[in-house]
Amino acid sequence: MMTISEQEFAKLVAYVKKNYGVDLTRKKSLVVGRLQNYLAKNNFDSFSAFIKYVLTDQTGTAANLLVNRLTTNHTFFMREPQHFNFLREVVLPYLVKKEIGSKDLRIWSAGCSTGEEPYTIAMTIADYFRIEKEAWDTKILATDISTKVLDIAVAGVYLNEKLRMVPATWRRKYFNQIDEEKSEVKEAIKKEVIFRQFNLMEKVFPFKKRFHVIFCRNVMIYFDTKTQIELVNRFYEWLETGGYLFIGHSETMNLKATKFRYVCPAIYRKEEEKPHSLNAPDIMHQSLSSSGRW
Repeated sequence: MMTISEQEFAKLVAYVKKNYGVDLTRKKSLVVGRLQNYLAKNNFDSFSAFIKYVLTDQTGTAANLLVNRLTTNHTFFMREPQHFNFLREVVLPYLVKKEIGSKDLRIWSAGCSTGEEPYTIAMTIADYFRIEKEAWDTKILATDISTKVLDIAVAGVYLNEKLRMVPATWRRKYFNQIDEEKSEVKEAIKKEVIFRQFNLMEKVFPFKKRFHVIFCRNVMIYFDTKTQIELVNRFYEWLETGGYLFIGHSETMNLKATKFRYVCPAIYRKEEEKPHSLNAPDIMHQSLSSSGRW
C-alpha cells in the first residue's frame, strides 16, 4: 500500500480547498483509498510525483481526474421529498403569477451529481404545468464539478431499484424501461435539463440573468464555514427578488452572516433587492456557452 506523508497530504488538501472549496483535512484515509490504486497502475512512485503532475498539467486532465476520484456523489431520486412538495405547492404557484408575462422560469441545480435532482425537478414541473407546459420556458441548468457524474447524468440511464422512490405514475410517464435492470429518462424530460461542468469556487459566476430557484443540497457540507458563507452570499446575489434557495437538511445556514430569510427547514428566501450591480460578463463562460439562455 502506498502511503502519503503529512507534507504530501497537506499540500494536496491545500490545492483541493483552494481550487474546489472541498475541505479534506479529516479525510486522509479517503484520499489514500481513492488514489493509491491509480498511482500504482500509472507508475507514480509517490504521492509527491502525482501532486507535481496535477500542479503542472496544463490540459486540465489531471485536475479532472483528481476531482472525479475525490468527490463524493451520493444522491437519489426524490431525495428530501419535502422540498419537491414545497416547490410544487408554494414556489411554482408564486412564480407562475410573478412571471405570467415572460413565462420564463430559471432554476439552477448546483452540484447536480448524477442527475437525479434536476430530473426530479423537471418531473415536478412537468406534473405541475401539464398541458400548459409548452407555453413556458422552464429549462433547468444543472452543474457539477465532476465530468464523470455529468456523463452519467446526460445519459439518464438508472437502475430500476434506484427509481423506487419515484411515484409509479411518474415511472410510467417519464421513464422508458430498458430491461429488468435499467430504465432511461424520457427525451421530453432530458430536454428540460442542461448539464454543464462548473466549479462553485469560480471567482465570477458567468450567468446572464438571475435565477428564481437555486438547489444546492448536500454540497456545502464539504466546505468550511468561511467558504459556505461566501457561497451562500453569492447565491443571494444570483437569485431574483422573491427567489428561493434549497439546501440539504443536514446543512445549516448562519442567518447572521446572510440576508436570506428562513422559510422552513433547509429552505430560504431572498426578500429584498439591495441597490448594487452584478459583475457578470456579457458573454457566457466557455463551459456554459452552448446555451444562450444561461
